Amino acid sequence: MTAKTCQPLLMAPCRATGQRPLRRVMAGFSLMELVVTLALIGVLAGLAAPLAEMAVARSKERQLRTGLQALRQAIDGYKRAADSGLITVKAGGSGYPATLDALTGAAAAGGDDKNPAPAVIFLRQLPRDPYADPSLPAGATWGLRSYASPPDQPQAGEDVFDVYSRAEGKGINGVPLREW
Repeated sequence: MTAKTCQPLLMAPCRATGQRPLRRVMAGFSLMELVVTLALIGVLAGLAAPLAEMAVARSKERQLRTGLQALRQAIDGYKRAADSGLITVKAGGSGYPATLDALTGAAAAGGDDKNPAPAVIFLRQLPRDPYADPSLPAGATWGLRSYASPPDQPQAGEDVFDVYSRAEGKGINGVPLREW
């Protein structure tokens, strides 16, 4: 007798040779593989969400820090220009700008109606407070402190001595944003 060959799609072993039949190759993933993959993706997304929130918070804090620094340097430059006579100051004035808009093109001392003096520009544009309402103009997003107000209770007045953020929250370092 000759040995029988197995049929490839049979599930039972061939009796004549004792070989197992070949199985049809299945394409795709099992349910368990899909569940494990989705669980891993969920864990990774859960870990990435706080990191993304922290990156956004750091970015806003960086914008706030650079905006405050630029405004404070421009205010100090305005005061130096007023003290040196480049900018006309009212009698009895502090020498600080009356508004933040004066930093983007304050009129210099001298000149007349026909030949006005060139503007002294300390900032090309006013930076925005990143925590403020985006519909407000840039100058209205900052809290203003006049020269006459105490540092612990800043109040707006006739001039702009300092600026601060009006945001109520705290920074990553735990310091309230208003105190930066």
